[in-house]
Amino acid sequence: MTVVRDELELKARVDDPTSVRSAILAAGAELVYRGAMLDRRFDRKDRLRKRDEVVRLRVFHPADRSGEWGVLGWKGAVGNRDGYRHREEWESRVDDPRAALVVLRRLGYKIVLRIDRAIEQYKLGEATLRLEWYPAMDVLLEVEGAPDEIERAIAVTGLPRELFLAESLPYFKEAYEKRTGRTARVSRAEPKPE
Repeated sequence: MTVVRDELELKARVDDPTSVRSAILAAGAELVYRGAMLDRRFDRKDRLRKRDEVVRLRVFHPADRSGEWGVLGWKGAVGNRDGYRHREEWESRVDDPRAALVVLRRLGYKIVLRIDRAIEQYKLGEATLRLEWYPAMDVLLEVEGAPDEIERAIAVTGLPRELFLAESLPYFKEAYEKRTGRTARVSRAEPKPE
């Protein structure tokens, strides 16, 4: 399956994920995935970063211990569309993420960023809501979809609309560190030299 789309999203810090989960389930959201979601971002000689592009291999390890799978993707430069974070995005599911990793490495790509999190992903109408738990940082809620679907999903979370921002993960890491005085960690381990 290949998906090409314009990605629109907002993120918010969540103090009480249990309440948010209850609220979105009460609104009719369907749990579509629970487990680990491990992102590995790649670059070659800093070329992608300079163009504000991302090549990512995302690996899913379901909580029920069923088989893992991956999603290989490319993301274009970040923009803002009507107050939503926007990127062009191409993704394709891969049944063997280890093989995809080998292909990327053989092409000269190296891992430049690791993001490890436990997630619960829900579908509400055409919106996707994802609760994300990081090794040492705030819980985040990402809401993705068309603007009207995003707004409908936000309304049922019980969180104030102004908490939802068109910001990326580094913004939330910095906010966590400023607020707590602790170092945020979005990976289970420090990256190993390539």
